[in-house]
Amino acid sequence: MSDGVIHAAFNHDFSKFAENSEADRRAIKAMGDVLAGSDRPLIVTSGLPLTLDRLITEDDVPPSGSGGTPRVSEQTAISIVARGVRASVVRMPQVHDRDKQGLATYMIALAREKGISAYVGTGLNRWAAVHRLDAAPLYRLALEKGSIGARYQAIAEEGVSVRAIAEAIARGLKIPVVALSPEEAASHFGWLGFFVSMDAPASSALTQQRLGWHPTEKPGFIADLERSSAFEA
Repeated sequence: MSDGVIHAAFNHDFSKFAENSEADRRAIKAMGDVLAGSDRPLIVTSGLPLTLDRLITEDDVPPSGSGGTPRVSEQTAISIVARGVRASVVRMPQVHDRDKQGLATYMIALAREKGISAYVGTGLNRWAAVHRLDAAPLYRLALEKGSIGARYQAIAEEGVSVRAIAEAIARGLKIPVVALSPEEAASHFGWLGFFVSMDAPASSALTQQRLGWHPTEKPGFIADLERSSAFEA
């Protein structure tokens, strides 16, 4: 019998985003069915809610529906609290180390295929980020000290520009970096275009205050990207 459960999986085949999101919803609900009425916590991993033109905080609540994206991990977790499940949420940004850099990993593969590293418009839209070794202790703290229905954010860097990411990829692959219009980006990036265009800076100030979590790992997102093992292929 477990002392608690951490949900950390999601199928990142975005060509089947809706299908995979529904499988994720069912999995979270099934975990809740087993844990309902017990004292065992369930930590559910989610992405960040998209809030336009400002820093995303732990107090920002996503819409009760999908809110424009099929993934409803967080909404599902919060909905099962009423059934007696000690559920809380850890929101993840771009998680990186030397071998994986979140969505930038897909950008590297596409840039290698297309022969250019691209961003959209000015490229000043931002992605929050955290090192893998900083994210792991947050789950332990959420299990030990987390509150029912709480939302925590694993943010070490509040916002890294997509242009800086594209430029690092261009240097790593030794190819040109190119700014695309939104119309050009749609055909160039395909499913990745939605993410490359999004602006999602986020803070972990409240998480650090409430759980005593403090990210300390180096290097940062761009530094890990600069030395990515993907460039050795």
